[in-house]
Amino acid sequence: MEGQSVEELLAKAERDEAEKLQRITVNKEIELEFDLGNLLASDRNPPAGLRSAGPTPEAELRALARDNTQLLINQLWQLPTERVEEALVARLPEPTTRLPREKPVPRPRPLTRWQQFARLKGIRPKKKTNLVWDEVSGQWRRRWGYQRARDDTKEWLIEVPGGADPMEDQFAKRIQAKKERVAKNELNRLRNLARAHKMHLPSAAGMHPTGHQSKEELGRAMEVAKVSTASVGRFQERLPKEKAPRGSGKKRKFQPLFGDFAAEKKNQLELLRVMNSKKPRLDVTRATNKQMREEDQEEAAKRRKMSQKGKRKGGRQGPGGKRKGGPPSQGGKRKGGLGGKMNSRPPGLGGKRKGGQHQGGKRRK
Repeated sequence: MEGQSVEELLAKAERDEAEKLQRITVNKEIELEFDLGNLLASDRNPPAGLRSAGPTPEAELRALARDNTQLLINQLWQLPTERVEEALVARLPEPTTRLPREKPVPRPRPLTRWQQFARLKGIRPKKKTNLVWDEVSGQWRRRWGYQRARDDTKEWLIEVPGGADPMEDQFAKRIQAKKERVAKNELNRLRNLARAHKMHLPSAAGMHPTGHQSKEELGRAMEVAKVSTASVGRFQERLPKEKAPRGSGKKRKFQPLFGDFAAEKKNQLELLRVMNSKKPRLDVTRATNKQMREEDQEEAAKRRKMSQKGKRKGGRQGPGGKRKGGPPSQGGKRKGGLGGKMNSRPPGLGGKRKGGQHQGGKRRK
């Protein structure tokens, strides 16, 4: 019994060892193509096991994925290794397969206004060291930022300039100047971004610095200037023929959400009464004015139509045609005009005349 148990144990150990080797060693008819830089393995073998798997090929797919992953791991163990923070890592080679990008290639960043000026003038940036010598502290300190050299914000005493007000707070003035510099830098940054994206920057007064403003721009700038007072232009004087600005009417007033429930009930009942009434509400004045406007428009349209017909009848005609009335230069005969036959002529302009002197004609004795 003991001998049989030992033999069984040895056989079981051999089987376990063979299974381990079988799990590590995978045989393929066609060798896999590896791209260790991308941890990619391409299997070109035909899936013969999947065709005979039937309608449930999950087990065959898992076995195929395990074998291919085992081959990829075997290739990784052949790479040179190194120890980083008590961990053994492998050095991956450069990838050979070009993978598509998820997003397009970023465009080059557009130049700022200073960079464009420097390129035009040929100005090259000079490299400066980050550390400078501070004579006050006797140490090497940063040129900018926290704990920089020659930091005047840490001074407890500020000398008043000669032309300044002696009662002015120099500390508050320094803080305000710094805020203005920060705001100016932020404004320049936003302008550079807008210029890079080709966006239009509206000015504060509504006018463009071109020197040739239109009527609308001047009107908009005037409106902005008038409402920029403390009373929002309420007491601002107007010109003699100035029109009221648009949007300056009374605003709509809404009832509060929580208030007089009796008034709300009364309004709702009145609305229901008007909706249920058989006789509609009629504004006589408004209806009369509408009817009068329509009649005036119809009469104006008729007069316009008659005037157009008269113009077409008494209009000009082509050369050589007959026409009654109108200028004689267009051809045709006209009675009493300046170009046809006339019954009376002014004396002295040629032709026959009874009595009196005549220029260029026969004189009667």
